[in-house]
Amino acid sequence: MTNAGVTLAGPIMIAAGGTGGHLFPGQALSQELRRRGHEIVLITDERVQRFDKLIPGADVFSVPAATFSGRGLFGFFAALGKIVSGTSQSLAVLGRTKPALVIGFGGYPTLPPMLAAILRRVPTIVHEQNAVLGRVNKAVAPFVHAIASTFPAPKYLKERDASKLVVTGNPVRDAVLAQADRPYEAPTNGRIRLLVFGGSQGARVMSDVVPVALAALPNALRDRLDVTQQCRPEDVDRVRATYDEAGIAANLSAFFDNMPEEIAQAHLVIGRAGASSVSELAVIGRPSLLVPLPHSLDQDQKANAEVLSSVGAAWTIEQDQFTPEFLSARLEGLFNEPNKLAQAAQAAKAQGKPDAVVALANLVEQIARRPKGALRAPKEQQTLANTIGDEPHEGNRA
Repeated sequence: MTNAGVTLAGPIMIAAGGTGGHLFPGQALSQELRRRGHEIVLITDERVQRFDKLIPGADVFSVPAATFSGRGLFGFFAALGKIVSGTSQSLAVLGRTKPALVIGFGGYPTLPPMLAAILRRVPTIVHEQNAVLGRVNKAVAPFVHAIASTFPAPKYLKERDASKLVVTGNPVRDAVLAQADRPYEAPTNGRIRLLVFGGSQGARVMSDVVPVALAALPNALRDRLDVTQQCRPEDVDRVRATYDEAGIAANLSAFFDNMPEEIAQAHLVIGRAGASSVSELAVIGRPSLLVPLPHSLDQDQKANAEVLSSVGAAWTIEQDQFTPEFLSARLEGLFNEPNKLAQAAQAAKAQGKPDAVVALANLVEQIARRPKGALRAPKEQQTLANTIGDEPHEGNRA
């Protein structure tokens, strides 16, 4: 159920990191909110130039941001300086745009705008896409008014913040929803369509392992393959050479702007386990072999992959086991038993939450419209605000 016709005191500000995994849910929310007549402001880091077309019609602002991870003492103070500068610039953006609510989708670029919103006492929400609460979301959780989540019990959510948790699911874009009703047909005969991707930048391990594994398949299977693979630009030529030598039909690119359609066309997907990828596989309902990024913070991709693999919707492979020999044997087994792929597709579909964007938009409107007296800041936020000496946000008159 939507809340069409709701009037807010100002635009909704979306704070999202400069990668697709954080921006895609923000894009999905913006599409739903614009359908409801709300204005959108996007605030992110310097990488915004690559993604500003994802949210057409939005006012887009770029502010400095940095991460403290693995930078040493000098790097720590350099990062701190960027965060302070980003927070100061975010305060200016808030004063100019006067949003009714700020929602952060995680990632270090969201820290400055979320801090600014907390200081300005603007209604705030964070959304956690992963099965593990991200470090920025965990840091600001005590100060926000709601924590929207893909999963009912994200790891590292503190008991003191549990009452703010609202399980909405992970919003997916309109382009994903457009493929949600496309039925899965197991590759019992004819072509086998395989999709390979490694995240918004591709992954070298996919280029190293997958072509060699496919080339080692028996001729009867290899001749049926249609491969679509995302590669880093520097890997395209060598990957193409391997496929050409093996006689495998392959469509290679550093970026596919129709990825939801490519997922829907695939009989099997091989990829990383980012939150958006996992959510899109579930909504569309496609089986997958997932290779979690081994060095991701808090092993969030491993936790995401286990959500699907635990119900038979995917198979998780640790990267140290992801060898051409292992993969070739696994693929030969799956391609020779297409019923297993069909069962996994059905299990994935059962995990999909196509209405997540509606649930999140409803929550945004609910928090943004709450009377100001009912939006009293949490005790921790009041203490922080009083210490720094901030002023109430003039634009929040909802």
